[in-house]
Amino acid sequence: MEEKLIQRLESAVCRLEALSTGFSTGSRSLGSGDDAASDPSILAFEDLMRNCVRKVSDAAEKIGGQVLEVTRIVEEAFSVEKELLVTIKQTQKPDLAGLAGFFKPLNEVILKANALTAGRRTEFFNHLKTVADALSALAWIAYTGKESGMSMPVAHVEETWQTAEFYSNKILVEFKNKDQNHVEWARAVKELFLPGLRDYVKRFYPLGPVWNPAGKMAKAPTPSAPAPPPPSAPLFSTETSQASTRPKEGMAAVFQEISSGKSVTEGLRKVTDDMKTKNRGDRTGIVNTSEIGRRNLPSSSKKSVVAPNPKFELQMGRKWAIENQIGNKNLVISECDAKQSVYMYGCKDSVVQVQGKVNNITVDKCTKSGVVFTDVVAACEIVNCNGIEIQCQGSAPTISVDNTGGCQLYLSNDSLKSSITTAKSSEINVLVRGNDPDGDWVEHVLPQQFLHVLKDGRIETTPVSHSGA
Repeated sequence: MEEKLIQRLESAVCRLEALSTGFSTGSRSLGSGDDAASDPSILAFEDLMRNCVRKVSDAAEKIGGQVLEVTRIVEEAFSVEKELLVTIKQTQKPDLAGLAGFFKPLNEVILKANALTAGRRTEFFNHLKTVADALSALAWIAYTGKESGMSMPVAHVEETWQTAEFYSNKILVEFKNKDQNHVEWARAVKELFLPGLRDYVKRFYPLGPVWNPAGKMAKAPTPSAPAPPPPSAPLFSTETSQASTRPKEGMAAVFQEISSGKSVTEGLRKVTDDMKTKNRGDRTGIVNTSEIGRRNLPSSSKKSVVAPNPKFELQMGRKWAIENQIGNKNLVISECDAKQSVYMYGCKDSVVQVQGKVNNITVDKCTKSGVVFTDVVAACEIVNCNGIEIQCQGSAPTISVDNTGGCQLYLSNDSLKSSITTAKSSEINVLVRGNDPDGDWVEHVLPQQFLHVLKDGRIETTPVSHSGA
């Protein structure tokens, strides 16, 4: 009995010693660099670099120049990120000030990419901008929770790439039929971040990096390749940016600056659309003789340009001229005959009623206006207009729409046999009442897209069907 008890005690002691040895060995190896470097997450990140980053580098070597230069920065950024991931597994989570110093190597590489996009644009600006914006996705590593002011790691990578993809798509369009090496490079960059980096973060760090509570105090690691000093102030900073009108706190302030690249373009004025010469009405590339003479006059003799006078008159008993009417919806032509014509030009937000039969009606360069007429002998023509409504209460043999966007044609039952001709126009709708003269208007959409097929030596054109047509 005693011998059995002694054997059981010895067996228990052996198991305890084995557990104790294993625990102490695990504790010692927890903070070792070799153990951290062999972690599955680190090995997977090395695979990402070996496959996706290498693919981008191979494509860049075929192009050379600035594309190869910015690709080298991509290689450096991922190398720095790997060093940070290894170090995180060995260290305790630092405070906010410590985080800024810890992520400084990554910050410097991102700044280096942003610096290449500054200054005069080169022919490879879209390549540089794609990388500069995409590298901000590596900042997922600084996610520390909701208080950091960042999106979740996976969402952060996806949102960042959406910004970079704007420039990546420009590369695909520009070089689609010119140089496939650029297309290959752009596709390799996208594959690196989506799905490459996104899937890696989703698999190993969906809630952010895991610091080692039993590790050493954090110290910023030395990057594998030396980086030049940042061009301006560091992106990672514990101080609130003075240029920001709405200061943020914590890591939100840090990555607000990373996304904006403010340190690179700090001090430059933002050029808004209304400041661009092409959008300014007072700047044109044509100088006529009257303008030259006007500039030579004394300042006291110069007069401001006055808008053309509106017209509503019958000229020589044959032509009704309605010009430059703005906001006038009570224009009525009640005394007319079949030999007269109506010409409506340069009107805006106005309505003309023609109460009687005229020879023809022409609507030219009018906006958001309408014409209601009874009968025309020849045709009703709409040219160079935008947002026009035409209502025929009687008959019209021909209705022509040319270079017009947005035209509503209301046809009475007497004008259902009218021929409608369209050219270079869009958004044309024909509305009829059908068999019931008091019924609701039924809308018919005229096709604006056509399919052309070469068949038996001839071109056959058919309208493309639209839903609801």
